Amino acid sequence: MSSIEQIKGIGIKSKSLLSKLGINEIADLLQFYPFRYDDIKRSDINELNDGDKIIIDGVIETNPSVYYFNRKLDKTSFKLNTGSNIFNITIFNRGFLKNQLKIGTNVTVIGKLERKKSAITVSDISFGLIEKEKIEPIYHVTYGLTNKHIIKLIDSALKEDIDIFNYIPTYLMDKYKFIDKMDCIKEVHHPTSMQSLKKARNQLKYEELFMFMAKMNYLKQNKANKIGLKRKVDYDKVLNMINNLPFKLTSDQLKCVDRIFEDLTSDKRMNRLLQGDVGSGKTIVAIIAIFINYLSGYQSALMVPTEILANQHYDNIVNLLKDYNINIALLTGKTKAKDKRKIYEDLKNGDIDIIVGTHALFTDTVQYHNLGLVITDEQHRFGVNQRANLKNKGITPDILYMSATPIPRTYALTLYGDMDISSIKTQPHGRKEVITTLKKEKEIKDVLESMYEQLKNNHQVYVIAPLIEESDKVDLKNVFELEEKMQKAFGKLFKIGVLHGKMTSDEKEEVMQKFKNNEIQILISTTVIEVGVDVANATMMVIFDSFRFGLSALHQLRGRVGRSNLQSYCILISNYETERLKILTETNDGFKISEEDFLLRGGGDLFGIKQSGDMVMSIADLKKDYNILLKAKEDSEEFIRGTFDNFHDEKVMNYITNFTNLD
Repeated sequence: MSSIEQIKGIGIKSKSLLSKLGINEIADLLQFYPFRYDDIKRSDINELNDGDKIIIDGVIETNPSVYYFNRKLDKTSFKLNTGSNIFNITIFNRGFLKNQLKIGTNVTVIGKLERKKSAITVSDISFGLIEKEKIEPIYHVTYGLTNKHIIKLIDSALKEDIDIFNYIPTYLMDKYKFIDKMDCIKEVHHPTSMQSLKKARNQLKYEELFMFMAKMNYLKQNKANKIGLKRKVDYDKVLNMINNLPFKLTSDQLKCVDRIFEDLTSDKRMNRLLQGDVGSGKTIVAIIAIFINYLSGYQSALMVPTEILANQHYDNIVNLLKDYNINIALLTGKTKAKDKRKIYEDLKNGDIDIIVGTHALFTDTVQYHNLGLVITDEQHRFGVNQRANLKNKGITPDILYMSATPIPRTYALTLYGDMDISSIKTQPHGRKEVITTLKKEKEIKDVLESMYEQLKNNHQVYVIAPLIEESDKVDLKNVFELEEKMQKAFGKLFKIGVLHGKMTSDEKEEVMQKFKNNEIQILISTTVIEVGVDVANATMMVIFDSFRFGLSALHQLRGRVGRSNLQSYCILISNYETERLKILTETNDGFKISEEDFLLRGGGDLFGIKQSGDMVMSIADLKKDYNILLKAKEDSEEFIRGTFDNFHDEKVMNYITNFTNLD
């Protein structure tokens, strides 16, 4: 690889700024693609309406006036003569251009038209007239870098003799009549036409999606060939355990149990995602998986992200498996040193059958006798390093992940492409749907009355704020402001607690434990409420400034109530009726909500979540490019199978097989 330092104009400062954008090599710079384009052609004023975007050029008629609001904000104004009109130009934070914006200077402006005032509020300005139509790339630039600077550096990089590797196999290049990758890159940075630009971008998108799906498919195929642990389990014993549970399993739960039983008793290693809506009953399925593993003589480990969840799961497992001769232990940061040493010893000797805890379960100090099953709960993916750590110890357990965030089909195709997926869509027997309503702030009296109805029946209420403290930048409710209001309304009758991210873990756990014990009736919190924490007596969730939260975040918050057979409620307080809020009042189906969320927001930072080697999306968009994704998936599966003689493009295959040591 060639360092960007060899490009003219890049010194120590520029190198540092570019590094913050992830640009360290010339190839990085060339593959720093524009996120949009301005089609620069002169607007016809007669075709424009008030508020439309306008692109116009002309001559400056008056000396610019600059008004400074403070050190960081300024407004520049001047008149522009376009030949047929004179416009009042306003542009913000370009005061530094004052000496260049002289009378008689030719400029081109892009902005928003105000017809009645013959005014343009300008978003971009450049010197010179529009000589011919051109397509100008716009880059995501921060840290003091400008679009103009990036264009100049990329132009210099394009003159360098650099080899950019093409990851599309030769036979696919021929099949789709793709052009040389370097020609694609040039077209993307300097478009010759909208048609050529679209073709070039689609080819680069295809390459990214093909490589990612090839990696996922290779990984899945590789895992399918892994020899699993040998287990012989009497299914009648599993059925007997299920029949003795204090509740009846749903059809979806039973299907998931069957799939897991097949995995654990097959000669292939399990790598399964168990997904279900909040409160759908994933935990009992995981406990049955642990029981199956116990019957085969292997140890199980259940890892969760927080101590409070670890305690909750430990209590549940002890309670549900109390009639069996099973040794269960809990290992968290609060476990005393003496007890830790005993747990380490018992794990190594095989005297502990099930261990529940946080990430401490997989540190170097922990040695297992015969670990057969690892289950990870909630936002805690069992990572590359942890798998490698176990492999180094000679342990290759079956793995089950649990997620309370249902994943849309598109996510599942990419993010969890290397896994088998089981879904629980039906709610446990006796559960009622949470009734969700939308209220404006002026209706706060109705909200307080609804809260009182729940509180006087000895139920508990969550109150959510988007902020911890008051902010000068945004006018939103904060936890302390809400605490003051709740104290005025309910302080003489009920106990009120506060939970937020600036508290220590011990402080948060103490407040949450008091809420679980009903020592606190109203809990005011930010979104730090733990996913999965079960307070069956909490029957109302009130979310202030709910328009500020994403759809999935709101659904997760709502999932803190409705954890029993009691009717529960969620009140969304917002003066703005958004599409997100409307969806929540119409459905409790987390799978439907996740699909809607994907359509509203797009894929997001999938690759910050999925440990996918050095794969980073730089041009593809999972929502917009879904059809390309499906084609790339199909082609990558074919490539990995190698059904054509000329499939084995050695460079591409080596890159795929070496991208990460996931096992």
